[in-house]
Amino acid sequence: MKLKICGMLISENIIEASKLNPDYLGFIFWKKSPRYFNIKIPTINKKIKLTGIFVNESLSEIKKQINIHKLNVIQLHGNESPLICEKIKALGIKCIKSFSIDKDFNFSRLKNYEDVCDYFLFDTKGKLPGGNSYKFDWKLLEKYTFLKPFILSGGIGLKDISEIKKIIKSDLPIHAIDVNSKFEISPGNKNIELLKKFKLKLF
Repeated sequence: MKLKICGMLISENIIEASKLNPDYLGFIFWKKSPRYFNIKIPTINKKIKLTGIFVNESLSEIKKQINIHKLNVIQLHGNESPLICEKIKALGIKCIKSFSIDKDFNFSRLKNYEDVCDYFLFDTKGKLPGGNSYKFDWKLLEKYTFLKPFILSGGIGLKDISEIKKIIKSDLPIHAIDVNSKFEISPGNKNIELLKKFKLKLF
């Protein structure tokens, strides 16, 4: 089970979060986000996978940010096609394809993405592509029949630990937990003590 802390924004906060040794740190390169990242990523433990989050962005811009920030993983959080995912993987970069889940979501649409990304990410469908601060009904995951590992996201907080443990013990191929808004002092500024508590209790 891996931990992904997303929506990092402030250099000092990034360094403090990195000391918790998460598996992934996420940086949002979508200009409409309150967590839009436009500074330099500070030097941190190289074992942490630097993940760039993009929404319907051009391949040339994604490549540019990969080169600037030495990103290890690209997370596509819009309506990107399987072909875009395939082109990301061709760069030698891990690719996460996100999907916004609600009660009407049809998991069969994942089929076309199964061979062209490394992980799926399931977030809550809302007004924004992500960061809507609330959970979708995790019982919907019972409809997931693919073997592709997935990352669980969307309004996850300390109160969800017991439910997460049940999912971990199930047959579902969960790869990581993605946390963001429930661990913030303000957009992009993470509460390190809360994150410590979450990691201690879950991992």
